[in-house]
Formats: sequence, C-alpha cells, structure tokens
Amino acid sequence: MKTQRALLFTVLLAVSGSLRAEIKETTVEYKSGDVVCEGLHVVDTAKTGKLPSVLIIHQWTGLSENEKMRARMLAELGYNVFAADIYGKGVRPQPPEAGKEAGKYKTDRKLYRERMLSALEVLNKNPHTDAAKVAAIGYCFGGTGVIELARSGALVKGVVSFHGGLDSPNPTDGKNIKGKVLALHGADDPFVPAKDIAAFEKEMQDAKVDYKLVSYPGAVHAFTQKAAGNDNSKGAAYNEAADKASWEEMKQFFERLFGSK
Repeated sequence: MKTQRALLFTVLLAVSGSLRAEIKETTVEYKSGDVVCEGLHVVDTAKTGKLPSVLIIHQWTGLSENEKMRARMLAELGYNVFAADIYGKGVRPQPPEAGKEAGKYKTDRKLYRERMLSALEVLNKNPHTDAAKVAAIGYCFGGTGVIELARSGALVKGVVSFHGGLDSPNPTDGKNIKGKVLALHGADDPFVPAKDIAAFEKEMQDAKVDYKLVSYPGAVHAFTQKAAGNDNSKGAAYNEAADKASWEEMKQFFERLFGSK
C-alpha cells in the first residue's frame, strides 16, 4: 500500500509539473512606417487556444523592465501580452531627454496613434490572440497613450490608464471610442491639473463612453513606479497602497470585460 501511494504521489507530481505555468518571453521586431520597433511578447505556454490579450504602452523612458514585469504579471493571470515600443528600437532615453522624446508624441497625437496601432496589429496577428478580447494598459506617458488609442477608434474592448495625462486635445474624438475606459489617477498628482480631469470627464460623458475614474488619496504621479522613490514633494513617487489597489481595480475591470478565461 505504501508503495502504491508513493507511486501515485510521483505520478501526480509529474502531472502537476507538466501543467505548471511556463512564462515565455519573445523579443519581437516590427515596423511602424519606416521605423523599426522592438517590443516584447509574453505568454504562459501552458495555456492553449485563443486568449484574452493585453497591449502595454510604456512610460516616458521607453520600453523598460517595469513594463516587462507587468507583462509577466499579466501572463501569469492567463493573458496573452505584447509590450509595445513607441520610440523605436534602441531609443530608451533617460531624463531630461525622456521628456523631449515623450513630447514628440504628446504634441503629435497622429504619430502617437500610428505607433500604437502598429503595435496593436502585432498583437492581433499573434496566434494566441482572441481578437474579440483585446485591451490596452499604459503607464504615465503610456496612460495618456491608451486613452488616445481608444480615441482613434481602435477595436479594443477597454483601456486602463495608470497615472496618465487626462487632457482632451480633441474632445470630439471621444465619439470614436468603442470600448470602456478606466482611468486610475493619483489624487495629489500635480502634473494633471483639475481642468484636464474636468475636460476628460466631459469628453467621456458627451460621447456616452462607459468610463470610470478612480482617484487614490495621497498618491502623486508615477505611483506604480518603484524607481520614482517615495518623496511626494517631487510630484512623482511610488505609493504601495495605490499600486496594489490600482492593479486589483484593473484585474476586476478585465474580469468584467472578458469574463472567465
């Protein structure tokens, strides 16, 4: 009997190991116009069939370890993930150059949309992607971006902006939004003025967009970025409570959006 139990335990262990998640990361080169970009695809290879999929738009220094970490976290939840490269292969500026690079796209929303749509096309063509279940998330610069992606009329079921800019440069573009919008905002963020928040909400309401704005008390800009430090007086700082709460908010948003995986 002991021998049989030992054998059964060994078999169960082997089966469990074969079903264990294996997160696979693949660097993907693609083009947006004439520009070569380099993104990252991440998926759990234990998953089969078509999967709900998420596009990630990076913060102002370009595709970094932070977005790669988030891609892994999403893959562990069962999503098929592609982290985009808006700036182009090898363009990974640090402050103050990062501000100048991000500014190119914030002042040229057409170009910004083109870069995001090129990345979305890569995700949609991935064999793991369920094209009817695609969403996008973005951080800071990318938080601004995913709302802009939605305004482009892109076929995404929803977008999640983490501490992104909430200005409405073209308010009538809200009518192009086909999915839901979740904006996760630091209540004390000095870089997002009250007028921008009001303009964003008016745009969403006028266009009858299904949206939700969540503000986290005590959180400033970049509240999900550990590299931002913990000094709120600088205007950008990590806030563990807001980071965890916003991630949970996103998870619940996706569960409502996609249903069970």
